[in-house]
Amino acid sequence: MKHTHDRSTTYFNPYFGGVMLGLILLATFYITGRGLGASGAAKSTVVAAVDKVAPKHAEESAYYSKFISDDLHPMNTWLVFEVIGVLAGAFLSGALAGRLKFKTEHNPKISIRRRLVFALIGGVFFGVGSQIARGCTSGAALSGAAVLSLGGFITMMAIFGSAYGFAYFFRKLWI
Repeated sequence: MKHTHDRSTTYFNPYFGGVMLGLILLATFYITGRGLGASGAAKSTVVAAVDKVAPKHAEESAYYSKFISDDLHPMNTWLVFEVIGVLAGAFLSGALAGRLKFKTEHNPKISIRRRLVFALIGGVFFGVGSQIARGCTSGAALSGAAVLSLGGFITMMAIFGSAYGFAYFFRKLWI
């Protein structure tokens, strides 16, 4: 009888993953002079889309015009390729581990639609927050703390503290 191992229940060692993330962050600082961040890629994508759909508006906008120039297209930033790499890596990892399925994780007590609505609301809040804070969790907290920035540590405490505080009120959406 041939024994097959179900790889869909085997997960990567989180400590090794954390060490690798730290080394990648260190290499990013060394190579690019700045840390990791994903919200810059979203900003570049939005700026490029607005410039394509409404170029006159983008040119006249104080915000969009800062990121549009003849010699540098908003999509020619390494952050865009970072996010593409993260998505491709996640897809590849899921495929190799046999966990690549189209499904929505949710509590049996709530509908898929309600779960997706709350996920969208949370994503919008997070996106707006990252623009107000001028960086996402990886940019503000992870990269900030890596260079021992007080703001990075405060951001990290605020993110985890507020997540812990709000988790009680929204726990029925997940557990």
